[in-house]
Amino acid sequence: MTSYAERVTRKTFADSAAIKQGPWTHRHIDANGSRFHVVEAGEGPLILLLHGFPEFWWAWRHQIPALADAGFRVVAADLRGYGASDKPPRGYDAYTMAADVVGLVRALGEREATVVGHDLGGILGFAAAAFHPRQFKSLVVLGAAHPLRQRAALAVDPKGQLTASRHLFAFQMPRYEHKLTDWDARKVADLMYAWSGPGWRGSRDFQEYVRACRDVIQIPQAAFCALEAFRWPFRTAMGLAGRRFVKLLQRPTPVPTLQLHGALDRCVLPRTAQGSGRYVYGRYEWKLLDGIGHFPQQEAPETITKEIIRWAS
Repeated sequence: MTSYAERVTRKTFADSAAIKQGPWTHRHIDANGSRFHVVEAGEGPLILLLHGFPEFWWAWRHQIPALADAGFRVVAADLRGYGASDKPPRGYDAYTMAADVVGLVRALGEREATVVGHDLGGILGFAAAAFHPRQFKSLVVLGAAHPLRQRAALAVDPKGQLTASRHLFAFQMPRYEHKLTDWDARKVADLMYAWSGPGWRGSRDFQEYVRACRDVIQIPQAAFCALEAFRWPFRTAMGLAGRRFVKLLQRPTPVPTLQLHGALDRCVLPRTAQGSGRYVYGRYEWKLLDGIGHFPQQEAPETITKEIIRWAS
């Protein structure tokens, strides 16, 4: 007799799971040697929205129409390996994924953009702004720390950020992507529940969004690709690539940066993220959001939209 676990892991999902209809247009563009699924709305200066783990472009469903109405061209992309974007077996190092961000801006026919990144998208925003500052008009980071702040906190804050990051160590286990998708991707739901603030956690919006993320992470190869981005820093920490990455990131970026962080974030602790300003010599603002967890753009969508408009303007 087939167990429930065996039955649910046999469910199959296609890229169409990441296609959600709304006041936007879906299309694919080629950038940095890969094909990316993007969602677009509005006209005006470009705002590029980058989601985090374990999500996809729909993380920005509240911001896309509001930013378009405010006079911006808004593009939300599925990152490499996520959603309906390409899922190549390689390319999940920080150099390539940061180059993806710049490649997207160019492929969209723009010279610069305001980049808004959450979680992994925020990390890539910091990296791309350090490596390619000319392609950035400004940067907004949500629920993420500068990569060097994150690295330092793992070493010096064992009861804090190291404990909060225990999932990262689990991700290093071989074939952990299968554990991530077992039982209808229940671990995805568990992580999102643990990281979200209490106000959003009990809402229907949370339930619908988590259900969508569980489906999309089960697209073939998506879970493996998602974990590879978190495996690369551990694999290269002591090697030449890792040391070069650290050296490049030590150069402060001139890109004006707004950092918004939930006071209740249990994935990236506020005290970890707060020191990120030392790596920005351009205009910088830090704002701590009371009562908000790891998903500010969904837990307080109107507040985040207003802050993005203010910074992009």
